[in-house]
Amino acid sequence: MSLQPLWPIWLLAVVFVPLAALAVWQLARSRGPRRMDWIRRCALLAVVVFIGLGPSTQARIPDGLTSNAELYFVVDRTGSMGALDYSGDEPRLAGVRADMEALTDVFPAASYSILAFDSTATQQLPLTTDARAVRSWAETVTPELSAYSAGSSIDRPLEALTTTLERAATERPENVRLVFLLSDGENTRASGSNPDTVASFAPLAPLVDGGAVLGYGTSEGGQMPLVTGSGSSSSERIIDPATGEPAISRIDENALRTVAAELGIEYLHRIDDSSLDSLADDVDLSTITGDGRRDILTYEGFYWIAALAVAGLLGWEAWSLVREVPKRSWMRGRAARSRAASGGAGGHGGAGRSTDGGGIGSGPSGGLDTAPSAAASHLVGESRQMAGRRP
Repeated sequence: MSLQPLWPIWLLAVVFVPLAALAVWQLARSRGPRRMDWIRRCALLAVVVFIGLGPSTQARIPDGLTSNAELYFVVDRTGSMGALDYSGDEPRLAGVRADMEALTDVFPAASYSILAFDSTATQQLPLTTDARAVRSWAETVTPELSAYSAGSSIDRPLEALTTTLERAATERPENVRLVFLLSDGENTRASGSNPDTVASFAPLAPLVDGGAVLGYGTSEGGQMPLVTGSGSSSSERIIDPATGEPAISRIDENALRTVAAELGIEYLHRIDDSSLDSLADDVDLSTITGDGRRDILTYEGFYWIAALAVAGLLGWEAWSLVREVPKRSWMRGRAARSRAASGGAGGHGGAGRSTDGGGIGSGPSGGLDTAPSAAASHLVGESRQMAGRRP
């Protein structure tokens, strides 16, 4: 068992240490039935702290190809990728779009990144698990603007790809890295390109676990639409300055095969949107399993056991409180009746003492004894007056 705290340890201490001190103090000073109440509350607090510490067991998922795979799309978007010779007269980038979407289906739970190159190489999409982001980018990708084209060079993304893969290998050495280079392989003489001195991709081979080089175009070639700020022109074509005629772009399969061999991955000539499912089969799963990188370490919490204990203790607490309500109501009623009885007895005693103090009457009610006494006093007075009038 290991602990994966739900909260930082210091925060657990700040919240629960004072509560624990209060509960233990109340337990020490309580007696009788109240002591059992505080034993229950101390147990409840201990179980909640146990849950907060995150008790877990380690688990390894052996079949983790599609969950720890990183797909790196290296996409050529130079002007030649707009050539109209894919699947008839479609632009080559139409094939790129279809294949990128298909690869997200072949590797559905992977992480994806896009590196595009034209006159420069730039990261278009950082590593993400959102396949929809890949599809959205593929649906909107277009060739570079013709006015800013610096020609084609298959090794132009090499430096950026090297930096990306080295960082990935350092930060996530356990993951599987698959590289997919989508290009027509064409190298043309222009600024920043020299087809006679193409840099080698071989140093990247140790960082690549699989993938493929996907080639687009035909040996017959196709014309390239002129790309302006408003998009591709359906009628205007890129002109070859040497002939004054529309330029023809042709796939360079030799260059593409060379890159594939240097990376140690497969080369596929893509002339239509045929299935790419076989690319998953070509990944050497046994080798990846052998170096331990396909096993994904996870932690499975068993909070439910402690949660059952919390539920039981809370139910016990609620039952105890419900029992206390009628008991306390009965005790308050009894106290009120006692006070009322005590007050009535005090009032009767005072009336009796007042009557006795006047020397008249000895009964329980002063009013009943004073009426005859008043009549007798009146008769005595009248007799004295009559005696005084006699001669």
